[in-house]
Amino acid sequence: MRYLVAGGAGFIGSNFIRCLLDSDVEILNFDKLTYAGNLLNLADIEKNKNYTFVKGDICDRKTLKKVFNKFKPDVVVNFAAESHVDRSILDADEFIKTNIAGTHNLLKLSLEYGIDKFVQVSTDEVYGSLGKKGFFTEDTPLNPRNPYSASKASADVLVKSYSVTHGLPVVIGRCGNNYGPYQFPEKLIPLTILHCMKEGKIPVYGDGLNIRDWIHVLDHCRALDAIIQKGKTGEVYNIGAKQEMKNIDVVKSIISEVAKKVPEKKISERQICFVEDRKGHDRRYATDPSKIIKTLKWKPKISFKEGLCETVDWYLENPSWVKSVFNKSYMRYYKANYSKRKVIA
Repeated sequence: MRYLVAGGAGFIGSNFIRCLLDSDVEILNFDKLTYAGNLLNLADIEKNKNYTFVKGDICDRKTLKKVFNKFKPDVVVNFAAESHVDRSILDADEFIKTNIAGTHNLLKLSLEYGIDKFVQVSTDEVYGSLGKKGFFTEDTPLNPRNPYSASKASADVLVKSYSVTHGLPVVIGRCGNNYGPYQFPEKLIPLTILHCMKEGKIPVYGDGLNIRDWIHVLDHCRALDAIIQKGKTGEVYNIGAKQEMKNIDVVKSIISEVAKKVPEKKISERQICFVEDRKGHDRRYATDPSKIIKTLKWKPKISFKEGLCETVDWYLENPSWVKSVFNKSYMRYYKANYSKRKVIA
């Protein structure tokens, strides 16, 4: 079985490839290597005989076609995306280009080459914001509220259309907030861990009471594998661990964990700095994974407490990786995103 993994050098994609190589498959990782794509994420498997990396952009149809023609994939898994809400608010152009037009290129070539399955890696953010009660199901109407989620919802609709119109064997996985090793530090958990280590201010949006459903990246990868192996063509599968937490509670848990592991540093909740909220910040996400649990026999294995502890350990034990991503480009983004936000408390 041959897998073309688009965006495999990113956080979730690299973890997925590493999981997949435990089985007898061939993998071609096609990645543009944007700021969030890092070959250090896969340094431990780069010499594996079943793994190949090709640098390329899914928006470049000519190069992509050469890859399809030479590699002849059986399965296409699309992780390739601009994925950070804050960056989409600053400038949405790349989100529209990559997440929609790039996905379309993958669909057209998948149809042309007759692949066995196309897997679109999506997000629960396409559903919008929940109230205090209830959960997103696969039948929840799409209601994206920021440029990132709008681009992902657009891609999902496009993927579904290729199933209905052309009979392309597609499946879509919509997952909650991932965390774990190799996550770029623009996201809440690694951002907080690294600011703890620097003994600096830890920015928290608004009142910190926004709620997210957290799932360890390896549980997500196992769910995607189940979707590939047993998922029904044309179906959407919500992937979640039912581990809802307020952002402020996540931050406090990280502070407590890092403080225990690095007692020589002055790490405390006094580092928390509430800042002006993100525009259109969705209040709550919570995903009902009943369908994938019942029909595909998948279930999450890693508790948030266990996963967070392991994640903190990974960042503390991999300073060279951390140093590689804390570059000038990242600092320019951080300054653009946070320097103009008013401090609330």
